[in-house]
Amino acid sequence: MITRQALAEQLAGFGLVSGDAVLVHAGLRSIGPILGGPDSLIGALADVVGPSGTILGYCDWQFDDGVIDRAELRAHIAPFDPAASRSIRDNGAFPELLRTTPGALRSASPGASCAALGGRAAWFVADHALDYGYGPQSPFGKLVAAGGKTLLLGAPLDTMTLLHHAEHLADIPGKRIRRYQTPILVDGQIVWRWFEEFDTGIPIVDGLADDYFADVVEDFLATGQGRRGLIGYAPSVLVEAAPMVEFAVSWLERRFGRS
Repeated sequence: MITRQALAEQLAGFGLVSGDAVLVHAGLRSIGPILGGPDSLIGALADVVGPSGTILGYCDWQFDDGVIDRAELRAHIAPFDPAASRSIRDNGAFPELLRTTPGALRSASPGASCAALGGRAAWFVADHALDYGYGPQSPFGKLVAAGGKTLLLGAPLDTMTLLHHAEHLADIPGKRIRRYQTPILVDGQIVWRWFEEFDTGIPIVDGLADDYFADVVEDFLATGQGRRGLIGYAPSVLVEAAPMVEFAVSWLERRFGRS
């Protein structure tokens, strides 16, 4: 069994320090048996970053947009509520476990919503843009501005959500835009609102593989930046957010930028 203390020691040895803000993607099963389960992992992360540090997770939300055109069902679709709506299952269990940890907060942009726990949680989740929710006015943009990090803890390289922020910033033509309706709560009332953002469900432009984020991360690590190793039994990667985003923007613009 892996203890909270052992995880904290590994995370500190991996490069997390007191005061860090870290966006975590976790494949919990790959870590191995944890004494106390995922709560011990969240506790270990909190032990390392300390009271001034912040742990973040990418929630999105569990919403079946395939039924919104069915008039007989629209009135029965629950609106997005940052305090109650479940995180999307596609992102694994970690974001929902973090969101429901006492003291955690959640941003109000439905599809790009993030949970945050720790010293700067309120700042990270405040004023999340409802349209283009992966841009500068988002927890992702704030992570870069704050000199934060992102940790893939047993999670595939192509799950690095921070790279959606790079997609937003990259000056390349033909970026796909998605427009959709979602019910949200406004002053306690349900409002069906139109949203617009760069499409994060598929590669941002033609000519990219579905899992191209993995190529970007591999190329970044090949420059000698970032850290790769094991946490528990989980192959893991830790990178600084600002250099990772700068590299990804350049990676996209070199291939698809305007001539």
